[in-house]
Amino acid sequence: MANIIVFAILAVVILGSAVMCVTTKRIMRAATFLLFVLFGIAGIYFLLDYTFLGAAQISVYAGGVTMIYIFAIQLVNKRTLQGLVERMKGNRVICGALLSLIGLATVVVVFLKNNIISSFAAMPDQEVSMQVIGNSLLGADRDGYVLPFEFISVFLLACIIGGVLISRKE
Repeated sequence: MANIIVFAILAVVILGSAVMCVTTKRIMRAATFLLFVLFGIAGIYFLLDYTFLGAAQISVYAGGVTMIYIFAIQLVNKRTLQGLVERMKGNRVICGALLSLIGLATVVVVFLKNNIISSFAAMPDQEVSMQVIGNSLLGADRDGYVLPFEFISVFLLACIIGGVLISRKE
């Protein structure tokens, strides 16, 4: 029962922070709300007893990526940010809602076409060991994720180098 209560609290924090992140007009507040979202996701990992993934979530995403965002925000001139106040126009809201529905329809079609829902229903209720998760994440075979991790690390390195180059004075 305690796990359900903690999950409900984390879900409210994640959803509330995510909504505030995309609706606030101040960019530093948006970055702060994003940090709360990432901490909430780490809390869910800890709730599931995936301590390694929770620690990785905090150190890589909450620590690293959010700090890169804040660093990039601080590099931008305040005069540039002052002219970026946008109003919610009806046309943009309708286009955003339409694109969201198209994305939802795409996900539903892929799930139904590949029988994903029925395959999860047929699976026995078993726990996945940390060794299986580690082999899946760091495996170099067809289902491994080591190559996307390497691409992400090169991308983050390019972001850091770009930030340093932008921050240099002429």
